[in-house]
Amino acid sequence: MSLDAALGIAGSGLLAVQRALAQASANIGNANTAGYTAKTVPLQARESLGQPAGVLSGQAQRAVDLAVVAQIGTSTAEQAAATLRERLLQGVEAAHGSVSGADSSSTLADDIAGLRGAFIALRASPDDAGAQRTVLQAANTVAQRFNGIGVAVASARQQAQDAMAQQVAAANAALQQIGGLNRQIQLATTQGQTTADLEDQRDQAVQTLSASIPVQVLRQPDGGMLVLSKGGAMLPTNTGQNALSLADATVAPGAWYGAGGTLPGIMLGGVDVTAQLGGGALGAAQALRDITLPRTQAEADTAAATLSYRFDQQGLTLFTTASGAVPDMAQPYTSGGQLGFATTMQVNPAFTTNPRLLRDGTHSVAIASGGVTNFTPNPLGGPAAFSTLADNVVNFTFGSQAANGLNWAPIPGGGLGPDGTLNSPFNPPSSVQDYAATATAVIGNERAAASTARQQAAGLLSTLQQRFATQSGVSVDAEMTTMIQLQQAYGANAKVITTVQQMWDVLLSAVR
Repeated sequence: MSLDAALGIAGSGLLAVQRALAQASANIGNANTAGYTAKTVPLQARESLGQPAGVLSGQAQRAVDLAVVAQIGTSTAEQAAATLRERLLQGVEAAHGSVSGADSSSTLADDIAGLRGAFIALRASPDDAGAQRTVLQAANTVAQRFNGIGVAVASARQQAQDAMAQQVAAANAALQQIGGLNRQIQLATTQGQTTADLEDQRDQAVQTLSASIPVQVLRQPDGGMLVLSKGGAMLPTNTGQNALSLADATVAPGAWYGAGGTLPGIMLGGVDVTAQLGGGALGAAQALRDITLPRTQAEADTAAATLSYRFDQQGLTLFTTASGAVPDMAQPYTSGGQLGFATTMQVNPAFTTNPRLLRDGTHSVAIASGGVTNFTPNPLGGPAAFSTLADNVVNFTFGSQAANGLNWAPIPGGGLGPDGTLNSPFNPPSSVQDYAATATAVIGNERAAASTARQQAAGLLSTLQQRFATQSGVSVDAEMTTMIQLQQAYGANAKVITTVQQMWDVLLSAVR
């Protein structure tokens, strides 16, 4: 081997070591940078005419398990969805009252039971003004509980709509970032430059997008990336404008999404793609806005309307709307005055000025088709110990029968929601108290399920991130070991160059 060849080989070795040292330094400097992966400089021996010709160093590369990256995206979406669902259901659960463990408190069913207990006391002393006031207070407690549930559901539903808008904005920002990085990666690829750092940034943008919308990606030979929703919608990344849009909306109790509804869907190029974007925080918010919360509202409305209706059917108009109306349970949810009743329910103002109506009754009732017990109010100056109304209320309003041998019509479990398409996830019990208890338990279970799902997703995500860090992250110890080896290699190559230089000096001296 000639001295020139030896010098060239050693020189290429020095350049390769310098690049590898620079990359190791960059790895250590970015060890705590989110999403950064360890890079290596590939080395390849060169030959010329079958003889060694030095070392060729390539562009920095990263070693990433794309399957793990995809799993991290899925877990990110699941965690974001469960977190949002848990947060919005917590307020609704609190409004119902908790029945679990250390968080247990008075519930809607407890308040209804308290009202029944007040009527039992009134039955024993019909003319007792204190007993009448106790009934009135218990009735106000029930009405206020229903009002609180209605307000909590309405607030959560508006928060779900607002969360949808926030997630659409976040998704658009991530898609634009992915698009910009796609262009940089494609350009670098055509110019033969490294794209490893840009790919790290793009993977981070995909993870950000996954929190809003679960996606799958298709990596292209030119370095680009196609992004599809789990439902198959192609999400454009090649435009500087927002890809997705969602109109602003104020969510009223009677508003719904779908045919004939007034709530907006998520649009992509003028097409409603809401159904194709399920999952993630966006999908969770949409399901809450359009299914879970309207159903919960309908169950509260149904319980409130049933209680008001059954009191009225016994001859006591105790609960009404602000206009004095009583919902008609013989009519559908959307047309019988039930929709939104929990929010507007109030104790009939007539009882404030004349609490004796709680003893005497407000109107006559006669048995008719589907009707209830015959009842005639206690006339002015009638018996002070009049207990007929209290008997009927205690025996029938809170039970499963409207009169002896006559069952109440079943509490509806279907035809709910502002468009009448939702169904309760349980078979409605026949008594209002049991129905209320069941509805409270359901919302508590749904919140608990969301909490469990969040914890499980967070645990899995942490495990996947640790696995990713082990496989692709920076190990400072390993990088320091590599740097020591590279320094030794640098010294060896430098010594070769020094030796060759000395040999040249000896040769030149001989010539002189």
